[in-house]
Amino acid sequence: MLNVNNIEVVYSDVILVLRGVSLEVGDGEIVSLLGANGAGKSTTLKAISGMLRTQEGEVTRGSIEFEGERIDRLTPDEIVRRGITQVFEGRRIFEHLTVEENLLTGMLSRPGSIRSAAVRQDLEQVYAFFPRLRDFRKRTAGYLSGGEQQMVVIGRALMAKPKLMLLDEPSLGLAPLLVQEIFEIIHRINRESGVSMLIVEQNANVALQVASTAYVMETGRIVLDGPAEQLAQNADIKEFYLGLTQLGERKSYRDVKHYKRRKRWLG
Repeated sequence: MLNVNNIEVVYSDVILVLRGVSLEVGDGEIVSLLGANGAGKSTTLKAISGMLRTQEGEVTRGSIEFEGERIDRLTPDEIVRRGITQVFEGRRIFEHLTVEENLLTGMLSRPGSIRSAAVRQDLEQVYAFFPRLRDFRKRTAGYLSGGEQQMVVIGRALMAKPKLMLLDEPSLGLAPLLVQEIFEIIHRINRESGVSMLIVEQNANVALQVASTAYVMETGRIVLDGPAEQLAQNADIKEFYLGLTQLGERKSYRDVKHYKRRKRWLG
């Protein structure tokens, strides 16, 4: 469905952020993109969704194709209409609108009336995935908890009827129990709606649980990829991203030398 082919991304004609990144997302597949802060994960999502141009960024080499069509030269609204929606990091909601009004803004890229039966049906489907939002549908979104706001932004993206969802750090700032709940719902949405997903995440544990394929990024490059189950058993992933040594002991990420894993992965 999605093919990112050896792309390079430059900001302000000077700063090279992505260096030959390639990845694929199959139809109905969940793919996780792992990496530390500054690795280039969010930039990769923005390159796919067309949002780079809002930050003076540009794909200067390579190409991005969606369902066989090149999209890296399209505007963000054109990309949305082709079936790609992005859920941004940090729960970007309209705080002064109600929960239901926030959800309905997600269908503004679709043709037809906001009062149509199809829109109401899609809204009911969102409430089926997030029953809590039905109870809060008339509440001002700015007063919701962080987890509830995360449900709103995912539900709003679903209202656009996407074929592919790009989720940027859905676990950010959430309590562990809420993280588990959000990822269980993400998995259910994929299973029941068939929506493909590319998830950027630092929480490697939950990301590898729901994904079929995973990629690891460091300093603008893909350094490791493969089936998620296989990567979860990889000694380097256990040590550097799950905080476990081969003996099962916890290890602080701060104590891990960055160059060690770079040398092993790229060697």
